[in-house]
Amino acid sequence: MIDGVSALDVIPDRPPDQIAFVVRDLAVSMATWAAALGRRDWRVHTYGPANVYELQFRGESSDLSMRLAMCGQEPQVELIESVRGPNVYTEWSAHHGFGVHHIGYFVPSVRDIMCRMAALGLAAVQSGRGYGLDGDGGFAYYDVPGIDVMVEFIEIPRRRRPSEVADITDPIRQGY
Repeated sequence: MIDGVSALDVIPDRPPDQIAFVVRDLAVSMATWAAALGRRDWRVHTYGPANVYELQFRGESSDLSMRLAMCGQEPQVELIESVRGPNVYTEWSAHHGFGVHHIGYFVPSVRDIMCRMAALGLAAVQSGRGYGLDGDGGFAYYDVPGIDVMVEFIEIPRRRRPSEVADITDPIRQGY
């Protein structure tokens, strides 16, 4: 517990909606996880300043970018490869190596969560808004006392941009 804030003050009283891994190579990791999970329904997105507004890292505007692949639900598995840093993924891999990075919770409003966290004295390490087709959707990562991974709060957009990959039968040969 730091400054009187505990994980119980921050973490919703339910299982996480997402478990995410920082990976060195998205294509290789997708192939590995597709085989391990027996699933090929990955959605791949590249996010950065061109399609995520209000990107911030450690309280400053940022031009960070990342490629990610998501699969399944309850929980969703997310693989993240840093494209341009610094960001939470490059920091994490430098200190902890590649592997489990965060647990994520879907929330109705990231702005509301950010206000609640600020009232607890916690600032988002990285955040972004506007990655949906309609300029909605948002995310905020927190380093929460008492949790050994980061915690992400995710506002899912009403309409997500189309996946960059329609079929990952062989993501390595496809360049993903």
